[in-house]
Amino acid sequence: MNILCLVKQVPDTTEMKIDKVTGTLIRTGVPSIPNPDDMAGIEEALKLKDRFQAHLTAVTMGPPQAEDMLRELLARGVDEVVLLSDMKFAGADTWATSTTLAAFLKTLPYDLIIAGRQAIDGDTAQVGPQVAEKLGIPQVTYVEEIMDYQAPILTVKKAYEEYSEILEVTCPALISTLNTMNTPRSMNVTDVWNAFEKPIRRIGFADLNLSEKDVGLKGSPTQVKKTFTRTLQANALKSDLSAPEAAKLVASYLSAYIE
Repeated sequence: MNILCLVKQVPDTTEMKIDKVTGTLIRTGVPSIPNPDDMAGIEEALKLKDRFQAHLTAVTMGPPQAEDMLRELLARGVDEVVLLSDMKFAGADTWATSTTLAAFLKTLPYDLIIAGRQAIDGDTAQVGPQVAEKLGIPQVTYVEEIMDYQAPILTVKKAYEEYSEILEVTCPALISTLNTMNTPRSMNVTDVWNAFEKPIRRIGFADLNLSEKDVGLKGSPTQVKKTFTRTLQANALKSDLSAPEAAKLVASYLSAYIE
């Protein structure tokens, strides 16, 4: 069983900065962490590796400093890691990101692709599903539990707001995972030490069968028009009303928006 995990190193959202000209995140000098939903996916992949002797490859697209995260994944038990990094990939939105990832993933053998539900820097939950569509494989999103795998059928529990649903999907397939589904395992000193002896495969634009118009800012149909800090105002309308009167006032406000 070959498993590919999509992971992302994200800026610590408590110290996020925005380039006011391009509208993109400023990552230089900002502390970075592995994306929580992706780490849940890594842990689920490691569990499948323990059960089915699976081969696990982690793939990320990002700047060179993402190597630190990949070393950590090697220390946790991932077999191989790949870094897609090139200045031409910079500024990619979810569409350009998924295009780049899918172009590379097509070159690898896989039975299952695991992606985190969403990244905390964008909160779009789009890259995983877009990759599945561009690869032409089935997908199950918002997975809260991997229940069983009897090749080629994977049984999972999908979470909704108020209930869950058990689904079977035929592999090769892609699933997206929730960070509440597990607690990632700890690393030990020996594995951390050995991680620095293992290679990191690096992929650039020249290694992919893509046009420059498909990647980075040029390949991104989503453009940020403006970024700003929301101004909070303390003054607000206050009314001392009975319950029926208050209900009528709220209804009048809502009707104005509906109309």
